[in-house]
Amino acid sequence: MQPTDIEYELMHQLSAVGASCVQQGLTLASGGNLSAREPDSDRFVVTGSGVWLDGLSPESFALVSTDGQHLWGTRQPSSEWKLHQRTYVQRRDVNAMVHAHPQHAVLLDILGKPIRLLTLDHAHYVHSIGRVGFFPNGSDELADGAAQQGREHNVVILAHHGCSTLGHDVNMAFRRAMLLEEAAITTYRALLLGDENTTFSLTGQAGRHA
Repeated sequence: MQPTDIEYELMHQLSAVGASCVQQGLTLASGGNLSAREPDSDRFVVTGSGVWLDGLSPESFALVSTDGQHLWGTRQPSSEWKLHQRTYVQRRDVNAMVHAHPQHAVLLDILGKPIRLLTLDHAHYVHSIGRVGFFPNGSDELADGAAQQGREHNVVILAHHGCSTLGHDVNMAFRRAMLLEEAAITTYRALLLGDENTTFSLTGQAGRHA
């Protein structure tokens, strides 16, 4: 079963995103994985096991059905394919996912410091952040927990691990990953300046909340 032309195009889009993820420090080496699907499709392309995100090509991907069948590709799907599959089953409106390892976002979560949305872009694109406690990578518990959080949030922190960001297309999933880490960096800098309360929302505007 060969990928469609659109699925090949999605591989090229994901390849560009993979290179940008590494360039921007959202992940290192073979950490993280990416996926996308055609709208309303019951299958998705996902990065293969062990591939480096800054060296992707169509041969780096596998085609997987939402019921878990490996349909195409010489590489086995990423060990985290279930992380993508379970969310696609839950969210028919989601057509792309970025799983990265953003350092500041992970660090703040480890320290018990909530990532604050401080700019218009944070509030609009990230909007809200879900969280899953630590589970081993590739586990059903991690995949199911992320899918559950993905019902209400387009951005999910995976404790001691990374994040999962969702979008209606590849660009939106990647934009949310970038803005999550920007929000984390901004929060980190605010903490260094002694501020622990300032936030921003589209409804409440900026403010300091106890």
